[in-house]
Parts: sequence; structure tokens; C-alpha cells
Amino acid sequence: MNKKPVRFSNQNNPEFISELRKNVNQYFVDNNISKHANYNMVLKTIFMLSLYLVPLGFLLSGLVQTTSVMYLMWLLMSLGMSGIGLSIMHDANHGAYSTNKRINKWLGSTINFVGAYDTNWIIQHNVLHHSFTNIHGHDEDISKPILRLSPDQEYKSKYRYQAYYATFIYGLMTIFWLLAKDMIQLAEYSKRGLLKGQKKTFKKSLTEIALIKIFYIIATIVIPIMVIDLPWWSILGGFLMMHFISGLILALIFQPAHVSEDTTFFTANQDGSVENNWAIHQLLTTTNFANKDKVFTWLIGGLNYQIEHHLFPTICHVHYPEISKIVKQTAKKYGVPYYHSETYFKAVKSHYTFLNELGKPPKEFKMAS
Repeated sequence: MNKKPVRFSNQNNPEFISELRKNVNQYFVDNNISKHANYNMVLKTIFMLSLYLVPLGFLLSGLVQTTSVMYLMWLLMSLGMSGIGLSIMHDANHGAYSTNKRINKWLGSTINFVGAYDTNWIIQHNVLHHSFTNIHGHDEDISKPILRLSPDQEYKSKYRYQAYYATFIYGLMTIFWLLAKDMIQLAEYSKRGLLKGQKKTFKKSLTEIALIKIFYIIATIVIPIMVIDLPWWSILGGFLMMHFISGLILALIFQPAHVSEDTTFFTANQDGSVENNWAIHQLLTTTNFANKDKVFTWLIGGLNYQIEHHLFPTICHVHYPEISKIVKQTAKKYGVPYYHSETYFKAVKSHYTFLNELGKPPKEFKMAS
């Protein structure tokens, strides 16, 4: 995998991003509002944390003694787990939740409550994905050997039917994260010197990961098996169900935003250069969906406004619907594409259609790459 630093062009339409930033900043000035969380975001934080922690509390208390109620608790936790990932820790780890770095750090660490490691997430998502969206060999989100998510990825016959088994793979995402992904990433990020940027050493991160995983497994598997008078395999089945549902939700929110029929994929030149400036690159590689659905937007942390998120990751997602009007208008003025699917169903359909095309041998591949 090519690790030469990527350089975006500063010559391609630089006025676009400068005017866009000016207009977005002016919106917050004119309306006298903060770019960070508001009361709506605080209420959502309480709701999503409660959706995860309250059912967990019932499981740990031993009060749950019937299979149906137990599985209901795991189901609610899967939704809370997704909500924490999509809304709370996501904004906080981008520094978008609050002007107070301690609040961002604390809320960003809520990802540790669900068995993952916040430092690894920041490196993968903030550093590698946001900086190098859809660039082969640099964006880890499209570098998954079990699936072919980019036309620049080497084709293998095993990808032929990936559109049919991808859903199952997506459901295993958080299970894999819990059991292996953090350790694999830690070794890789340490080797590449990426831990230094987070002021972490390999030893410190390894210790933190071990403690997080042990605490999480004790809290969500060991204690429930000890206090709930049901077969251990039934309790473990509920735990796995929680992770499968959450993994599926997370994958099917993030994947359609970048891996679809509309979005573009890039490879950096030998000198590391990419033809567009960074802002235009984000619009070419990202698509929005279901922006008119306010309830859906609220539940998934505004991540159906991926364009706005990629252009302004340090702005809290509760502001995306309003600033999207500015982004769309400015993009139109400068002739920059603004991709959008009217419904979530269309976005998911486009994602699976593209997966199916990527699963075909190169000679049968029909879509522009």
C-alpha cells in the first residue's frame, strides 16, 4: 500500500472553498449561534446514552429473568450503541461537540463503552478517512480485503458475489472491532508513527485497549451470565445480536455516503499529488441522502449530510441542514457537483448496485472509475 504523503492541488478553483467558508462563518455570525452543540444535541446525548446504559443496567441488576425481556434489552442497547457511535462520540472526537476540549475528550471516549478504542478511531476516521477520502491506498474505509470497495482495488474472484454477502460482513463489523481490529490497527499505526500524533505510545495504547476490552467483556457478558437465570448461550446470543444489528446500522449509514454509483475514486500520482483541491475532492467522493427526513436525520447524527460533515467536520451536526443550503448554492455557483439521493432506500440501492459492479471482473465492469 502506497504511503507517500498526498498533496492536493491549490490551483483548482481555490475561490470555491474560501467563499464557502466565508459564507458558512457568516451564517453563524448573523444568527448569533455557536458552531457547537445546542440544547437539541444535549437532549440527544442523554437519550442515546440512556438507550444503551439503562437496558445494560437492567441486565446487570439481575431483574431480567425472561428470554423475551432480555432480548428486548439487547435490542435497545444495539440502537443506543449505534446512536453513541453516530451522534455523540463522532461529533466529540471531531472537536465539534464543545469548545471545551475536556468535554470533547470525555464524550469522545464513550466509544470505549461499546468495546472500541477511541485513539484508533480518531486515526482511522479523522486522519486517514477525512484527509484522503476514496483515495486508494490511503483511505482505510475502502481498504477491506474481504470486500472490494474501490475500482482501484485488485480484483479477486471471491468478490463476485460480494453484493449478496456484504450485509452479513457488515453485521460482523463491531464484533471484529471488539475481538481483533483494534490490535491490528495498533500494530499498524505504531509502525507508521501515527500514534505519536495522538501523543500515545504503543505500550500505553496496548494497556488502554486491554483494560477497555476486559472491562467491556466483564460488564456485558460475564456479569449478565452470572446474574441472569437463563442459559449462558442465550445471553451470549443476545450480546451477539446486539453487535450484529449495531454493525449493520453503522455500515449502512457510512458506506452509501462514499461507495456508490455517483462518487468518484482516486489514486494519487507517483509524487503523491491529486488533481483537485481538498474541498472539491470531498464533493466528488461524497454523497448526501434523505435530507428532507428530519426524524431520520436526528436519529443518525446528521450523517446523511456527509458532504457538510466532510467540509466542516468541526461543526456540530445539528447545524448541517441549514448550512447545506449554503454549500449547495456555492457549489452550483462554481460548477462543483453536489451529489444527493432523495431517499435512504435509493442511497442503499446505489451502494449495493455499485458493490455488484465492483464484484465483476474488470472486463465486465461498466461504471466509470
